[in-house]
Amino acid sequence: MSGPGGRPRREVSGPGGPRGGDAGPAGRPDRGARGPGTRPIPLGDLGLGGPGRAPAGRNRELIDALAEARDLPDGPERLMELERIATAADAAGDDRSAVDARLALIETALVQGERWRLVEPARRCLAVLDRRPEIFAEGEDELLTRYQRYAVEALLGTPRIGFEQSRAVDDLARRVGAHAEAVVELRCRIADHLGDEPTAREWYARWMRADPDVAGGCPGCAPVRRAELLAGWGDQAAALAELRDVLAGAAYCTDQPERALTAALLPWLRHGEPERAGVAHVRAYRRHRGERPAFPYLATHLRFCALGGHPGRALDILAEQLPRLDHPYDDLSAMEFAAAGALVCNLAVEAGLGGRTVRRPAYGQRPAAALDVATLGAVLLATATELAGSFDARNGTGHQSGRIAAWLAERPVAVPVPIPADEPDDEPAGPDDDPEPADLEPAPLTLSMITEALDRRGDRYAVQPGATVVGRWGDAVIQFRQLGERGEILHARSLATRRLPAARRAEAYAFCNAWNHDRLLPKAYVHDPGGELVLAGDVSTDLAHGVAPAQLAVLLNAAITTGVAYADAVAALP
Repeated sequence: MSGPGGRPRREVSGPGGPRGGDAGPAGRPDRGARGPGTRPIPLGDLGLGGPGRAPAGRNRELIDALAEARDLPDGPERLMELERIATAADAAGDDRSAVDARLALIETALVQGERWRLVEPARRCLAVLDRRPEIFAEGEDELLTRYQRYAVEALLGTPRIGFEQSRAVDDLARRVGAHAEAVVELRCRIADHLGDEPTAREWYARWMRADPDVAGGCPGCAPVRRAELLAGWGDQAAALAELRDVLAGAAYCTDQPERALTAALLPWLRHGEPERAGVAHVRAYRRHRGERPAFPYLATHLRFCALGGHPGRALDILAEQLPRLDHPYDDLSAMEFAAAGALVCNLAVEAGLGGRTVRRPAYGQRPAAALDVATLGAVLLATATELAGSFDARNGTGHQSGRIAAWLAERPVAVPVPIPADEPDDEPAGPDDDPEPADLEPAPLTLSMITEALDRRGDRYAVQPGATVVGRWGDAVIQFRQLGERGEILHARSLATRRLPAARRAEAYAFCNAWNHDRLLPKAYVHDPGGELVLAGDVSTDLAHGVAPAQLAVLLNAAITTGVAYADAVAALP
C-alpha cells in the first residue's frame, strides 16, 4: 500500500526471519468479480495505513533510513542499503540501529535463499548482545541463537562459506549448553557432511538423548532429518523406524507428511515395500512439484523413479523441473538435483529413451536449447561434479564427490515398482503436465501474465488502481503486484483477515517469529496501523531474467498455498 505521494508506507514488524518451507493447502477463492473494471475487494478495514512511530533516544536519520530500506523490495538493492546503514550505525555508535539493520539484512537474505550472507551479521549482532544485553528486547537473544544455528547450517548448503564457520558451534554451545539439541545435531550433521560416519554416529546417539532448546529446529522435521542420515548410512530399517510416528500423524508440521514420505521412498524401495513407496511418491510429488521450498526433495523423487524401473516418468519429472535448477534452494540441493538428473539420463539411454529431447529454457546469457538425453546428462553431470569438487576443496575431503559417484553407479530394481495413477487435486498444483513450448519461454513479467495465470487456475480476483491484483482465498487476502524499476519483481502480500487487539502485540510478534523460524514462506510480520494489529506475510521473487508462464504458475501457486496456510494459522490462534 502507498502513502502520500505514492511512497510505500513503513511496515512495523517484530524480529524474525524465514526458516524452512512449510505450506498448507490453498483454499477455494471466494466468489467475486474478475478482471479490471469490477468492484475491488475492500481492504480499507484491514487498516494498512498510518505512520510508524520512532523509538526515543535513537539517531533519527538512521531510523528514517532503515524505514526507507525496509520499503525496498527484497533483493540486492535492499541488502546493500541495509549494509550501508549498519556500517553508518557502527560509526555513529548507535548499536540498536546497527542491530536492527543487521536483523533486517538477515531476514532479507533468508527470503532470498542466501543463507551464506547470515554469517557476518549474526556474528556482529551476537557481539553486541554480549556487550550490551540491556538494549535487546525480550526474546531477541533466543532469536539470535536461532540465526546463529542457521549460519552454521549454511556451510552445509554452500561452499561459499569457509569451514572455519563450523567453530561457531562452540559459541552456540556456550549460549545454549554443550548438550543442547541444536549443538549435538549440528555436530552430527557436520561430521556426516565430511564423510566421518563413526563420529557422526556418536553425535547421533547424543542427539537422540538431547533435550529441546531455543535454537532447535522444527520438532516435526527432526525425525525426518535423522532418517535421512540413517538412510545415507545404509540403515534402511532404522530410517523407517525413525519416521514411524511422523507418518502416523503424531507430529504437527505443515511440511508433513509429504517430507517424511519422500524420506521413506528409497528405504521402502530397498526394504521390500515397493507398493508403499509408489503410493508415497505420487502423494508427495503432487505437492512438491509446485512448491518453491520443496526443491531439495526433487532429487529423491528422481532417484526413486529411476531406480524403481520408471525411467520415462523420471525423465518427465526432470524435464518439468529443470527450469528450477537455475534458481535452486542452495548449492547442495543443486548438486543433488543435477546428480540425480544425470542418473536419470544415463538409465533412460540404457532403456532406449536416448532419442527424446528435453527443452532447457534460456537463463541469463544462456540461450534456450532442445537437448537430447545423453547431452543433458553430460551437462548435469558436469554441474554436479563441479559443485561437489567445490565442497570437497573447502572441506579437505573427497566425500561429496564420492557420494555423486555412488549415486551414478546405482542400478534399478529387477521388477518395476507399481506406481498408481495420479489423481488431480481439486486445486491446480502447478503447471500443466505437458506445457506448450511457448509456456517455457521466459518473457518480461507483465500484469496480463499474472491475470492469465490466475485465469488458468480458475481463480476470482480484481485489478485495483496501481495494477495490483487482489483476491481472497479462505481467510487470506492476497495481493500481487510488480515492483522494481522495470516491474521485474513479483511481490505477493498475504493478509490474514483476522486481526488482533493491540494489547496482544507481544503475542503477535511471538507468533510471527515462530512462523519465520520454521517456514520459508511467506515472511511474516506485524503491521500496526494504530489500532488493531494486522498479521501479514510477503514473498518477493526477482524475475530480472524473465519468467516463463509455466514458471509463473508455480510461483503464484506457491504464494497462494503458503498465504492460505499462514492465514489459517492466524485464524487458529486462541
